[in-house]
Amino acid sequence: MTDTILYERTGHIGRLVLNNPSQHNALGQEQLAAIQKHLATVRADEQVRVLIITGWGDKTFCAGASLQQLGSGDLSGDQFQETTDMVAHLAIPTICAINGNVYGGGVELALSCDFRVGIAGSKLRVPAAAIGLCYPVTGINRFVERLGVSAAKRMLLAVEEIEAETLLQLGFLDHLVQPAALDKAAETLALQISNLAPLAVRAMKQIIQQAASGQIDRDGAQALAKACLDSEDLQEGFAAKREKRSPRFQGK
Repeated sequence: MTDTILYERTGHIGRLVLNNPSQHNALGQEQLAAIQKHLATVRADEQVRVLIITGWGDKTFCAGASLQQLGSGDLSGDQFQETTDMVAHLAIPTICAINGNVYGGGVELALSCDFRVGIAGSKLRVPAAAIGLCYPVTGINRFVERLGVSAAKRMLLAVEEIEAETLLQLGFLDHLVQPAALDKAAETLALQISNLAPLAVRAMKQIIQQAASGQIDRDGAQALAKACLDSEDLQEGFAAKREKRSPRFQGK
């Protein structure tokens, strides 16, 4: 396993770190394989209720797919898409703590997460059209689905360099903090979510994703809601309210 991608779990919070700052945390075959392996670990670990994805260093969160490997044919857009799809399809909530500038496929990696926390002074740019690439179709769909047509055109067609304050206005960022406050902000959000009822959070994430794609499975959504109604967690939530204490949810 490469040390350019790190993973650890503390309590109910997983943390995946892009650890190749000398290459602006660009992702080649080795890094993508490592991310996919760690994501499989997250899926199999019932103790993980939230995943934070961030980068190491103070300049770049992620420069996207390795241009060297793309140019040589050693890496395809499909391999990158497989990885971002795995992030987007995780049952648990995901938080992207964007520790610096974000470029190319790194933007889509961030968009694959449920929440994005960015830092003041950072910027975003997707240069596919500037080098003659058409961004992968599923990636384009993710830009439109998460940000809308107008913002997607600014990023993909006009190749705008967009600063953090504008990214907050566009809805790309959910929270904007000073660099020194990034880790605490992401951890605070993760802790808040991890203390909620896991079954309810997962059910609503799945239904929200279906709604965003315009294809809600009504029967499936009703089944998810009923599972929450029948859960021990709901009874624990009611008991905690009566007893004026914090609930202790078990995800059952």
